[in-house]
Amino acid sequence: MERAGMKIFDVTREIREDMQVYKNKDTKRPKIEIIAAHEHHGIQESKFHIESHTGTHIDSQVHFIKNGKSILDIPPESFISDCFVFDLTKIDGRITKQDLEKFEIRPKTFVLLKTKNSFDKIFNFNFIYLEKSGAKYLADKKLLGVGIDALGIEREQP
Repeated sequence: MERAGMKIFDVTREIREDMQVYKNKDTKRPKIEIIAAHEHHGIQESKFHIESHTGTHIDSQVHFIKNGKSILDIPPESFISDCFVFDLTKIDGRITKQDLEKFEIRPKTFVLLKTKNSFDKIFNFNFIYLEKSGAKYLADKKLLGVGIDALGIEREQP
């Protein structure tokens, strides 16, 4: 899709009942329910039961910071900007400042970190994550946002 000379790519993952969920917990699995069927109602309607920390999602500040901004406080248009995808598929374990220094990182853009996580079919408790030095390095770049191809970015580090 193009918009005013800009290409827009949809990188969202399909929502399915058998999709990867955080820590492989069945209680977090999406459920798609047909609540009205053509045979009885002349129409079909569906209901989705899904946790916000499933599939492609955005963690707002309040996810990590008490009294931080909620997703409701962030205008949707602020998520449309230049974006750079960095191929880190050769990294094992963690992404550090040293791993990121080789990329040209521009302020006021989004950065997506592509890792081996993209190839996991189920939740990998040892997913590739952004280590503290890498997080600080990116924060100092004054980015609009950072994304990763996992259901978490910090792997339980403070």
